Amino acid sequence: MMSRSFNSGSRPKLACEIAADRVLAGRISEHGHSVEMCATHELSPGSLVPDLLEANLRQRESVYQTVRNTLGSVGGRSRDLVAVLPDAAVRVVLLDFDTLPDNRQEAESVVRFRLKKALPFDMDKARVSYHAQSSNNGLRLIAAVALTSVVEEYESAFREAGYSPGVVMPSTLAALGAADADRPTLVIKVDARTTSIAILDQQRLLLFRTLENTRGANITGEQLAEEVYPSVVFFQDTYHLDIEQIFVAGLPELGGAAPALTAQTGAEVRELVGSSQLGESVGTIPKWRMAGVVGALVS
Repeated sequence: MMSRSFNSGSRPKLACEIAADRVLAGRISEHGHSVEMCATHELSPGSLVPDLLEANLRQRESVYQTVRNTLGSVGGRSRDLVAVLPDAAVRVVLLDFDTLPDNRQEAESVVRFRLKKALPFDMDKARVSYHAQSSNNGLRLIAAVALTSVVEEYESAFREAGYSPGVVMPSTLAALGAADADRPTLVIKVDARTTSIAILDQQRLLLFRTLENTRGANITGEQLAEEVYPSVVFFQDTYHLDIEQIFVAGLPELGGAAPALTAQTGAEVRELVGSSQLGESVGTIPKWRMAGVVGALVS
């Protein structure tokens, strides 16, 4: 998460993802187990180009209007939301530490120092957020890092539409909230510009990679399996575990990907977003597009 500005007891009921080609939004049901309403609008080509270093919103007014229209379809009276950003705009890094200082400010200074060597920009101009999970040898940190100027571009789009982005997350980290990962689990999320790969076990994130994907959702199952394979081998060699289940998001059909991925791992392949996570009133928006929004809300 890149930022948090709401009370910990008041979880947002809305999530909105700005992707390279569209804006998607959803509202969680009152019981909190499924997304009861969704909306999406396409962005005009070239109006948004996700990037780690350059300005992302190339046609600001067009993006602002699309965000306003999409959220207006699902927002109700709620104004707080989880903002979901493209994976290409945020770098996710896993860091191992023996210990960290108890003081949050001191701990962040240590994290920033470690990140300096891993990132292609000035850390003084970056926004950093991290989550610590226990590991066999100490602490494993999941750090999300982006240029402050890039994050503020997206935040301005939500504020212009009249909403408060209390939490800001990259798309795949948000999507992981939809995955039940109590055993070795591979999550693959494809979008218009990237393929992101996450491997989890016992709900802990063990591997995360984002690769450039010039084919978008047109990538074939064989091509996807080929891209994923090095990460699977690395995971197996490092942790001496086999992948037991695979979740995929961002592909209109799993028919091509499932056989290739199963042939590599022997694991069952399913869509990341299931019917139980979407209410009956969500309309015709395909489940495979909704992973970032659904994961942000049901986690």
